[in-house]
Amino acid sequence: MILVSFCLFMFFSLNVISGQDNPARQAQVAPRPIPRMGSRITSPEIQPDNKVIFRLYAPKSVSVALNGEWMSGAVTREYLVRNDTGLWSTTLGPLPPEFYGYTFLVDGVNILDPSNPQIKRDGVRNASVLLVPGKESDSYTVKNIPHGTLSKVWYESPTLSLTRRMYIYTPPGYENSNSKYPVLYLLHGGGGDEDAWTTLGRAPVILDNLIAQSKAKPMIIVMTNGNANQAASQGDSPVLPVPEVRPPTATGGMAATGRFEESLVKDVVPYIERHYRVLKDKNNRAIAGLSMGGGHTQRITLTNPDMFAYIGIFSAGTRNVTEELENQFKVLKSKNPKLYWVGCGVKDPLAYQGSKALAELLKNDGFKYIFRETPGGHTWANWRIYLSEMAPLLFQ
Repeated sequence: MILVSFCLFMFFSLNVISGQDNPARQAQVAPRPIPRMGSRITSPEIQPDNKVIFRLYAPKSVSVALNGEWMSGAVTREYLVRNDTGLWSTTLGPLPPEFYGYTFLVDGVNILDPSNPQIKRDGVRNASVLLVPGKESDSYTVKNIPHGTLSKVWYESPTLSLTRRMYIYTPPGYENSNSKYPVLYLLHGGGGDEDAWTTLGRAPVILDNLIAQSKAKPMIIVMTNGNANQAASQGDSPVLPVPEVRPPTATGGMAATGRFEESLVKDVVPYIERHYRVLKDKNNRAIAGLSMGGGHTQRITLTNPDMFAYIGIFSAGTRNVTEELENQFKVLKSKNPKLYWVGCGVKDPLAYQGSKALAELLKNDGFKYIFRETPGGHTWANWRIYLSEMAPLLFQ
């Protein structure tokens, strides 16, 4: 018994001594901490000077690059550098204040940033979100102020033989008041859907900020799906047969069939005026749209000249000024719209010439109009600016 006890004592003593007398060996074999995707990695990390650090843990990858909406010209991607733990990183900038999308290109495959939960979708393209702070992006930065409510609303569209979805923004205080509000119908462009003006255009954030600063009147915003053959955005639309549509006209495609435009007038506006506390006269209705939605807006207001007092055309215009079109604009002018607002980027290859032609037509017909030219092209960076500038002029 004494022998057994002695042996056990020596066994444990030797193990303790061997663990204490060689700290260098302990340090050598200690496991090195490995970053966990999405938990310990911060990406993107915005520095005080607006330089931005991007990181991705990909130990088995051989090439990691970054694609960002701020890149232009010959620079279409930036390559990240790998450290000995498998963490890739790069520091860019300082970047101009803006709301950007970006993706990683890992061994030739585009992926989202797994450390960044903020994602935006443009049609079928997804991107991680980077909001660089500053004066230029201040109007669509979320702040500690009263916020409105964004609702996804399904409604019947007899015109299109579909149950469809739209987004409706109600301003702060709507639920707790008996007030009636004016309405802005805000239309997206080609490739978009009812989600576009909320995620890409930041419309609810823009209106929250303008209302909080008393720069815009509290208003309801209605954002519909401008694709006449869709019930809702991709992934949320039930599988349905494609409704019959009229043949495309010379101006091209589904946008020109008139089915959506007819539906907005006959289905959407009546639904809003039945179910929401709104002011139901022309002077309290506005409509604006970008690109394809600008074409929708122009045709809706020309064929329903008594319906909207405020009209906004973003990055769209008039290509062929026919006698019929001139007569339609003269009828619209006779109804005394309060504002016709046109905006376009000077580098927009799709719409700039048409926007200038539209502005010239409005000038010749004596409209109260604004023509806003901005740098850049056919981009959401411009369309967010246009909404920020037009909204304060509505319902005054």
